[in-house]
Amino acid sequence: MKTNFNLNSLIRENIKSLKPYSSARDEYKDATTDAMIFLDANENPFENGVNRYPDPQQNNVKDLLSDIKGVSKENILLGNGSDEVLDLIFRAFCEPKEDNIITLPPTYGMYSVLANINAIENRTVLLSDDFQPKVKQILEATDANSKILFLCSPNNPTGNSFSIASVRELLMKFKGLVVLDEAYIDFSDQKSWLESLDKYPNLIITQTLSKAYGLAGIRLGVCYASKEIIKVLNNIKPPYNVNELTQQRAITRLQNLDEVKNEIAQLISERKRLKEELECCVGYIEKVYPSDGNFLLLKVDDATKRYNQLIELGVVIRNRTTQPLCENCLRISVGICEENQKLLRALKSLS
Repeated sequence: MKTNFNLNSLIRENIKSLKPYSSARDEYKDATTDAMIFLDANENPFENGVNRYPDPQQNNVKDLLSDIKGVSKENILLGNGSDEVLDLIFRAFCEPKEDNIITLPPTYGMYSVLANINAIENRTVLLSDDFQPKVKQILEATDANSKILFLCSPNNPTGNSFSIASVRELLMKFKGLVVLDEAYIDFSDQKSWLESLDKYPNLIITQTLSKAYGLAGIRLGVCYASKEIIKVLNNIKPPYNVNELTQQRAITRLQNLDEVKNEIAQLISERKRLKEELECCVGYIEKVYPSDGNFLLLKVDDATKRYNQLIELGVVIRNRTTQPLCENCLRISVGICEENQKLLRALKSLS
């Protein structure tokens, strides 16, 4: 367990003194609202299902997530996609033109984009050849202004999970916040670090309903952290950052976990089948990397050539050859059985 961690020393001074905006729905919280007439928020009074502002704290969604994940509501923040959650973390803890973050390429590109938007230095430490964090080099790259370390596990675009020992050592030794991006955790045999949330006060875990839950179109990201960190992020988030339609759709999906689990099982099965066929039956594929995500990273003879050939055949994948350690690599999402069959036929037809 990490001790002697001082969250207050990481918060930006202007955020410490900020008086958060209080919306009409924040000020009146009485649960017995059926008989009430709401004339407090300058809303259109004609009922159509979305004429009222949404719950700014998304309590019904959090109730479901709390039960599913075994995490208290006080430890949950919801955002307009995980990207909003990540941006809030930058704005709460990183002083522009002073602080820095650590990222581990190849990894999710929004970390560096958000660093640039917020005028924060991004210090990069490449993953090892087997796509694992270089713990010693990461710690050597830090200084007193290193506020956040981003770990994407399972990692995008490589697909692998980081070793438990490496993550644990970084949680213990990194003096800032460790943001563990678990967007693909539902496809992995490795357990979520949610079980260790109370052991590491510097740990922030981000997840999403875009991948395993099939809700990319509603944009709902989830942040799990200590109640102290969640309070800071709540103070700076927009008052109604998650709209009513998103909340309703999320609730419907979270109440149907059997369907979600069935889809995850199908994708994992298809991932295994795809990997086996690609390794044995497509000669120009040099390597299919192990994956804990809903995608596979392939090393081929000429990534740009193969990408363009597949486009001509009506199959869109991702060319990752420009990313560090990913020369001539393609990333392929796992589709439904019929889509994967078309992909395989297309790949096998190329010369």
